[in-house]
Amino acid sequence: MPDSHTSAPRGGVRLARGASPWLLPTVATAALSLSRARRSGRWAAVAVPTTALAAGMLWFFRDPEREITQGRVISPADGVVQSIMPWKDGRTRVAIFMSPLNVHVNRAPLAGTVTSVEHIPGGFVPAFNKESENNERVVWHFDTELGDIEMVQIAGAVARRIVPYVPQGTKVDQGERIGLIRFGSRVDIYLPEGIDVAVEVGQATTAGVTRIDRD
Repeated sequence: MPDSHTSAPRGGVRLARGASPWLLPTVATAALSLSRARRSGRWAAVAVPTTALAAGMLWFFRDPEREITQGRVISPADGVVQSIMPWKDGRTRVAIFMSPLNVHVNRAPLAGTVTSVEHIPGGFVPAFNKESENNERVVWHFDTELGDIEMVQIAGAVARRIVPYVPQGTKVDQGERIGLIRFGSRVDIYLPEGIDVAVEVGQATTAGVTRIDRD
């Protein structure tokens, strides 16, 4: 199954699908200001911040290729493990905080079928805040070899849009790109009862690479 991403020529920059509404106006403004900067000091002053902003947007929306790790459950997000919490139903929630410097394309933690993609409206407090659990979010459920796996994409104070790449009913490979959260945010994954956690609070994770569970 092909990944959902913006293709690029060999050696070029691969950008995340869903970046265009933010990226295109920023790059166009930077290009215009640079083209006029030689003839006008005013445009030269504009060119510096707009070019810096465009470069920042290109960095933020990068979507690198990954060598997917073999394992039962792999990290769906780049970031830092914020908390590991036993849940009332026996599952364990692993929360991963994503700063604006991280890659914000999320990946499937296991192979399986997407059984539900539910958008839930909410607030936009910082994703590292406990109250962020009431933020705007998208709740995913996957039917996998371990049973039902729940994953939640949570919008942060700056992120105002979560972009799912695949709909309900889609079969996904482990590590496949499944969505994007724009700017700072959080991703939670719920491990089934009996699955030991291999990561620790404060540990950096890489989507598709870091293994979340332990044999």
